[in-house]
Amino acid sequence: MHKVTELRQTRANLIGEVRKIQDAATNGVLSADDLSRIDAIEKDIKSLEGNIGVAERQEARERELATTNGKPIHGADGGADEERSKKYAADFRNFLLTGERRDLAADTASAGGNIVAPQQFVQQVLKKLDDLVFVRQGATKYTLGSFANLGVPTISANASDADWTTEVQAVSADSALTFGKRTMAPNLLSKLVKVSMKLLEVATIPAESIVADRLAYAFALTQEKAFLTGDGSGKPLGLFTASASGISTGRDVSTDNTTTAFTVNGLIETVYSVKAQYRQGANWLLHRDAVKMARKLKDSNGQYLWQPSVAAGQPDTLLGYAVRESEYVPNTFTAGLYVGLFGNLSYYWIVDQLPYTVQRLTELYAATNQIGFIGRMSSDGAPVDENAFARVKLAAS
Repeated sequence: MHKVTELRQTRANLIGEVRKIQDAATNGVLSADDLSRIDAIEKDIKSLEGNIGVAERQEARERELATTNGKPIHGADGGADEERSKKYAADFRNFLLTGERRDLAADTASAGGNIVAPQQFVQQVLKKLDDLVFVRQGATKYTLGSFANLGVPTISANASDADWTTEVQAVSADSALTFGKRTMAPNLLSKLVKVSMKLLEVATIPAESIVADRLAYAFALTQEKAFLTGDGSGKPLGLFTASASGISTGRDVSTDNTTTAFTVNGLIETVYSVKAQYRQGANWLLHRDAVKMARKLKDSNGQYLWQPSVAAGQPDTLLGYAVRESEYVPNTFTAGLYVGLFGNLSYYWIVDQLPYTVQRLTELYAATNQIGFIGRMSSDGAPVDENAFARVKLAAS
C-alpha cells in the first residue's frame, strides 16, 4: 500500500508541474518549449498510471493469496453440504490439472466437454470481474439460476409528490408514475485462454485461481465495452446508447459546450441536470482524451476543477465527483457526439446467469506445452432509471 501511495503522490506532483507551466504562460499561450515539456511530463504521468494499476492489482493478488493460503475458498455453513462443496471444488481443481472428470457435472449441451464450475470458482471469477470492470463495481448485480430471463422494471416517469392529509381525509392516488420493462436475457460470452502446463504443475497459487484470473481478464474487456456502448441486441445495453429502454436522448446535455469541446459551464450543467438523490455516489465516465481536456479546466477563480488523488484506491475527482476512465467511452470530439457521462452506476443493473462452464483442451496445444481452457458465462446489463444519468454531448453544428 505504501508503494501505491508514493506512486500516486509522484503523479500528483507531475500534474502540479503541468499546471505551473500553464499558469506561467504569457496570456495563456504556450510556447513550443512549454508544449514539449508538457508532452514529456504527460508521458511520465501515463507511465505512472500504468505502474499504479500494476501495483494495486499485485497487492490485491497478495491479499487473496494470504487469504486462501493455497487452498480453495470454502463456504461457512458446515455440514454435509459444505463437505460436498469441498469435494466438488477439489475434483474441479483436479480436472483443471489433469483433465479427469470424476464426479463432476457435465453440461449436456456439449457432450462431455464442458464442466460445470463449482460455486467457489464462479465467485472468484465474478470477484475478479468486479475488480477489473468499474461499471460492475458500482452496478446493482443479480445472479440467476435456472431462470431464462429477468423482467426489469424501468421508470418511465416519476411519481408526483405525496400530499399532506388529516387522519380521516381520503388519500389521492398517483397517476404520474409509469414503468417500462426491458427483459434481461443473459447472453452467452465465451473465451479461450491458454496456460502453460509447467505453471499449473509448479505454481503455489491454486490452479483454479490461475484459470479464473485469465478468464476474468478476457471477459472484463468485452463486458466493459458492452456496458458502455452495447446496442442491447445479443449483448448488454450500454450507457452511451440512446434508447427508450435505457437512457433516452432526453438525458443528453450540450448546453454551453462547443462543437469540439466541453466547457466548465457545460460540465456544471451536466451535474445539476441530475437530481440530488442520484448525485450521491455519482461518477464521471471519461476517455483519456477527455481526461486530458478536463485537467486543464479552471473555474472563475482560476482554480482547477480537476483534483488528483494521492490515496490508494481513491479516484481523481472533477467538480467533487469521482472520475472513472475507460478506453471505451466515446472520444470523437465532433459536433453532436457524446464525450462523457455523469451518473450513479447503482441504477445500472447487471445479471449473471449460472451455470458457468469450463472446457479443457489438452491435445490442441500440446506442441507448445500449453493447455487451453474455454470459459462460458452468460450476462446482460442495462440502465433501469435514466434520471440517474446525464450524457455529456457536444453542441450541434
